[in-house]
Amino acid sequence: MNEPIRFPGYPRTEREAQLCRLADGLAASFAQRAAEHDRNGTFPFDNYDELRSTGFVRLPLPREYGGEELTLYELLLVQERLARGDGSTALAIGWHMGLLLQLRTTRAWAPEQFDALCRAVQERGALLNSFATEPASGSPSRGGMPRTTAVRTEDGWVLTGRKTFSTLSPAADFFLVKASIQGTEQVGEFLIPKNAGIQIEETWDTIGMRATGSHDIVLDQVAVPENALIVSDPERKQLDAGGWLLHIPACYLGIAQAAAQFAVKFAKEYRPAALPGPIAELEHIRHKIGLMEAKLRTARTQLFAAAAAWDDAPEHRSGMQTELGLAKYVTTNSAIEVVDLAMRIVGGSALSRSLPLERYYRDVRAGLSNPPMDDAVLRSLALEALCEAPNK
Repeated sequence: MNEPIRFPGYPRTEREAQLCRLADGLAASFAQRAAEHDRNGTFPFDNYDELRSTGFVRLPLPREYGGEELTLYELLLVQERLARGDGSTALAIGWHMGLLLQLRTTRAWAPEQFDALCRAVQERGALLNSFATEPASGSPSRGGMPRTTAVRTEDGWVLTGRKTFSTLSPAADFFLVKASIQGTEQVGEFLIPKNAGIQIEETWDTIGMRATGSHDIVLDQVAVPENALIVSDPERKQLDAGGWLLHIPACYLGIAQAAAQFAVKFAKEYRPAALPGPIAELEHIRHKIGLMEAKLRTARTQLFAAAAAWDDAPEHRSGMQTELGLAKYVTTNSAIEVVDLAMRIVGGSALSRSLPLERYYRDVRAGLSNPPMDDAVLRSLALEALCEAPNK
């Protein structure tokens, strides 16, 4: 008998189902610690020990390095499920996972540099993230030039500067840092190990995503060898159109899914004295549950259809930037609306810190600050519509 057709966003094969089971098990463990880390603003090192010990951090690697060559669709499946347990951990590890997927699919780095990174991830579960945002220059997605400088020396390079929003910094083993090369108009990327002298200033104190460890990192005359400068092909680097960044909306979809599941369970069990049955029997509650489900399914379809198209047509990836941006826009904004509806279903109790909804409510709004930004996506859509519109 043929397997039933599943809509986008669900496992389609046994391999995908196994990956989902792995992510579900990790999410259940993370959920036990999520509230405490959120309340205290602490970094969940235990979660990353589990991500390493289960081999999760190696999944995007090429098979010759012990990886599973995770597809983009598969990456979104596992990231969305991790976020149901702890959005902060899912978002932070998503940067590592997505970067490895990008590097594997584009092969933009010099082979020997990619090989060295893959071996570090394979052998000791090394974690990587890219750190580009700075206090003065703002988000790199807006075209800001880094104030961090790289000065050539006889032995290599010396880097000086500060990076903000440095997610995953407490657990990262490698810091991919953008810096302006002194005496030129060029910007270089440098792969710097943590033990090179990078300092972490614990500045991260926000209302949402409190356990991502997105502190400031400070480079004060950090000396690195010549080969720390990444040799990459900029054209190859652009081939994926940023498809790997879909790990971001997948995270917020997972938070919204967790909120919806909590609200539905609450509605089925909560029986006020004034009612003959649970509030799930009330029409206005069912209407809100229906709205949540409609928004979740629409977002899931948009997001995973984009990922499947990216996987299936590598030759067309470079032209998918607008579609990928639209997937992020629809998913993130739908996730915010779903969490709001969940709060309305639960009522005043949703504001209690003894329930997870108020954390979901704070965490999900962080998606508006992750790239690509809403205004940039809408501008791209408008420009495409104007170009396609027939002249009157």
